[in-house]
Amino acid sequence: MRCPHCGELGSRVLDSRPAEENRCVRRRRECPHCQGRFTTYERIDEAPLMVIKRDGRRERFQRDKVLGGLVTACEKRPISMDELQRLVNDVEYQIRADASEEVTSRDIGVKVMDKLRKLDEVAYVRFASVYRLFADVEAFRREVAQLRRDREDERRH
Repeated sequence: MRCPHCGELGSRVLDSRPAEENRCVRRRRECPHCQGRFTTYERIDEAPLMVIKRDGRRERFQRDKVLGGLVTACEKRPISMDELQRLVNDVEYQIRADASEEVTSRDIGVKVMDKLRKLDEVAYVRFASVYRLFADVEAFRREVAQLRRDREDERRH
């Protein structure tokens, strides 16, 4: 393992423990050269998951793309990177649990929005505005109104 601080090859494992609900192993490492510490995650190498885009193209599922969209939506919100990583992990595991090798970008977006809505409503609206490609302000207002109605329904129950 190459040290991210000095580039030296090799490191020693200081601590190893299950992570992400036992779906991977988290390892805390130390570089013998610069004594820098860093964390790695070991996951099962699964079959590639293909995403069917709106225009019909297919591309590999990229966790970083989903996380990047979430980071943008959650900018200046009180949401940690750990929470966003967990959300992406949950969505990916949910998709893989469906036992399909292909998934539509729409399905991914819906799963992300469902989880993000529970985490932070402002981030949800930001993500939805990009994902759903609102055509005008009225479409945006309808989404916010629906969000309010849903919140009121949840309070009553």
